[in-house]
Amino acid sequence: MERHIVPGIVSDQALSLLSANDTVQEAVEIMTTRKIGAVLIVNDDGSLAGIFTERDVVARVVHQGKDSAATTLGEVMTPDPESVRPEDKALTALEKMSRRGFRHLPVIAEDGSIAGIVSIRDLYSAVLQELEEDVRQRDQLIFDTGYGSG
Repeated sequence: MERHIVPGIVSDQALSLLSANDTVQEAVEIMTTRKIGAVLIVNDDGSLAGIFTERDVVARVVHQGKDSAATTLGEVMTPDPESVRPEDKALTALEKMSRRGFRHLPVIAEDGSIAGIVSIRDLYSAVLQELEEDVRQRDQLIFDTGYGSG
């Protein structure tokens, strides 16, 4: 059974939403405290403006010698990131992430609202569970002692 992003993988997330005017330091504190690898950046109307990830911290802040307390997320976020829809399948999202080298993708509903964020770890786990379930079902069909007896 293939899982959809929502509700199969993303459900009842407590999202960390920041504005482009918030600082890198604020984002890093949230990411560290919550043990998450990315935060979403929203516009005043709540729509998605960008994403800020661990990779952004390394490549766009530390590597460039920027002061995390003085640098705003708007300066270093990835604007208008690619996203997935709630109805997308886990494998489809995993393939997209693999092709493009992403580790996090926002989940955006048809009306433009933010439904969540999914990580490559979340997707890998879901796809692995699907594969394990498929193997169990096939093994049961092939090796079931009750098969064909009656």
